[in-house]
Formats: sequence, C-alpha cells, structure tokens
Amino acid sequence: MVYAERNVWATLIVTVLMVPIYIVVTLQQAGGGPLTSVDWLPNMLWAIGLSIVAAIVLSILWGIAAGLRDPKGSTTSDIRDRDIERMGGRVEHSFLAIAGLGVIALCAVGADVFWIANAMFLGFAVSAFIGGVARVVAYRRGLV
Repeated sequence: MVYAERNVWATLIVTVLMVPIYIVVTLQQAGGGPLTSVDWLPNMLWAIGLSIVAAIVLSILWGIAAGLRDPKGSTTSDIRDRDIERMGGRVEHSFLAIAGLGVIALCAVGADVFWIANAMFLGFAVSAFIGGVARVVAYRRGLV
C-alpha cells in the first residue's frame, strides 16, 4: 500500500469513528431535551481537532510500520497517486457543494444555528468519507 493510500485509509477510519462519537456526546448532553439547547461548539471543535490529530498519528504509525517492512516503497508516489487525489478531490467538492446548498436552505427557512452548523459539520464528514471511498476504489480498481 502506497503512502497516499495509507493516508486515505487513516482518514476514513477516523471519520467513521469520530462522527458517531460526536453524535452520541451531543445526544447525551441533550439528555432528552431539545438538541438546540446543547452547547454544540466545544463538542464540534473537539471532534474536528481530535479527528485531525488522530488521522495524523494513525498515518505516522502506519507509515513507520510500512517503513520497517519496505523502507524504499513506503513513501514513494507516482502520477497515479496525483490523479487519484485529484479525482477524489472532485468527488469531495461535489458533496461539499450539496452540503452547502443544504446549509443555504436551512438559513433560508430560519433554522436554528445548531442545525445549520451540524449540517455543515456532517457535510464535511460525508464529503471526506465519500471522497476517501472514491480514492480507495480507484486504488483498488484503477481510474477509468
């Protein structure tokens, strides 16, 4: 597995773990009351920060393990990696644009800031996940 693909997998793993954790923590803080009463900003900032740190740490540890097995091949990349990254970015941007439209719609109907912020947060998470899946598929099946 090449360096770029390991980074994609690390991001996917962290995203799949962090979003449910954020949702559970937020629901627990609501305690059966209205979700809009939850102080969501600290939860969201912690989730974003921990996701970034966890993805970096996982990528580094995975890279060290790969480097021990294959010192030369663990950090190499080629044009295929660049093309896959570009394609994954286009997929991510498409889903992020959809999330942005959802946020605009929520603003238009006067939704609470809680719903607007969480729609964007989940939009970022979904776009990262879908973009990562697209990259992994491209690594496994190739670009067409």
